[in-house]
Amino acid sequence: MALSGVTHAGVDTPGIASGEALFERLPERLFAPLASPNRHRYWKLLCRLYERRFGPDAPLPPSVGFPTREITRDIEEELQAQDEWELEGGEPLETPVGIRAIEVFNRLRDSGWIRVDRHGVRDMVSMAPAVAQFMSRLVEFAETGPVFVAGKVRSIEANLQLIVKQNADGDTLQEAASQTRNLLEHVRNTGTNIRDLMASFSVEMTTAHYVQRFFSDYIERVFIGDYRELRSAREHPLSRKQQILDTIESIHVDPTHRERLIRWYGEKRAGGDMRRAELMFERDMERLREIRRIHEYLERLDEEIRRANKRALAFLDYRLKSLRPIDRLVEHAIAAVSNTRGTCDEAPFAPGELIGASRLALPRREFVRPPSIGLRIQAVSAEEEARSRLMLRARDTRSVTPPQLAEFVRNALEGRSDIQSNDLDIETIADVRVLQILTALSMALGSDSRSLRLQAMNMARGFLVTQDGERELPGTWLSHIPFRVALRRRLGERASR
Repeated sequence: MALSGVTHAGVDTPGIASGEALFERLPERLFAPLASPNRHRYWKLLCRLYERRFGPDAPLPPSVGFPTREITRDIEEELQAQDEWELEGGEPLETPVGIRAIEVFNRLRDSGWIRVDRHGVRDMVSMAPAVAQFMSRLVEFAETGPVFVAGKVRSIEANLQLIVKQNADGDTLQEAASQTRNLLEHVRNTGTNIRDLMASFSVEMTTAHYVQRFFSDYIERVFIGDYRELRSAREHPLSRKQQILDTIESIHVDPTHRERLIRWYGEKRAGGDMRRAELMFERDMERLREIRRIHEYLERLDEEIRRANKRALAFLDYRLKSLRPIDRLVEHAIAAVSNTRGTCDEAPFAPGELIGASRLALPRREFVRPPSIGLRIQAVSAEEEARSRLMLRARDTRSVTPPQLAEFVRNALEGRSDIQSNDLDIETIADVRVLQILTALSMALGSDSRSLRLQAMNMARGFLVTQDGERELPGTWLSHIPFRVALRRRLGERASR
């Protein structure tokens, strides 16, 4: 059964365990420099050190770290290139840059960004692995550009195919679920980012600044990279969304894949607790199924994009029209009239008033709407109300949901492992409907159609229905092909057998 929107005991849930474990991995004063008045300058300095010394693009660092003098020299160079720092209660800003570099170095060391270890008689500087990983995530977040949906969907589909065709383990399933969740979050948050960006555009901005921000921030940074191909290309990977969903369902219902993946979760993530492993498996499967909502998010994004484009076009149209040189046109008209005075018998413009009441716009008329007429109340007779209630009862009696079907099977078994269709107690219309559905499920599960089998497995939750013959037998209520209903074995029971 899919687990959606429910917090289960024993399953990793963000916000509880992660909130307690954050400062177990990171120093408690790590955010102090980034919360100070000079936070922008500290961030540039950290990015500079990460790029030159501790990041993946930096040269291979010594195994024991860098000498203290090399790090302070890098800090000095960055301080000389930056603007004046704000006073934070230490030495005045007139302090020599060398002393200021040592103060900054000491603050980075005390807050935990850098680590100083003593090797022999020298102090060597390095960055803790957890801090370096956190810095990498911050840089990646700060430099995030437009997301290409095609690449994300191809990666998700490729991971699912590895599970189906090459029997990949649960790490591949976990990665596909994480990519699906990140993709949906980006598409969902893009609309909010567009609204925030358009709200930040001020009417006092110059036209050039408005156009520059619109195209640099809106088009290049916030937008989806392959949005045009997403709506126009026929072979876009998102067009195979239904095939991806079918693959997800096949992984979920196939006993071989299900047992292998749950076993991996139990060994690698749940410490041998198979119940917790099964819950974690169902959680990742539900995250994968969320890809069916991507078109809903894209439609909302379309509305935000159309609204933002209309607003930008209206603003630019107004600015272009309002920037016409009216004063210069008036000066040219006055000069033309002055130059033609006494030499021209006719005026250079049409006769009549240039500005008059007839040339002004008509005043806006207010139309008074007549008051609305109240809704007519139609009295329903007792016979019509009784017929309606009877029809609703008949409809509810004939409708059978998967939980109701599972409850009927559980009551019919009464502790047994299986039961034949002839032994089922059929007494009411609701029981007849259950018999019809069980007959249809037995035929669907025994057919060669993969889609019919998947739909039947989704309806038969916790039990299996198999045909017990090929000849149709008469019955008290309806004739049917005999079948057998059996409980579906759990993972622990299969392993024990």
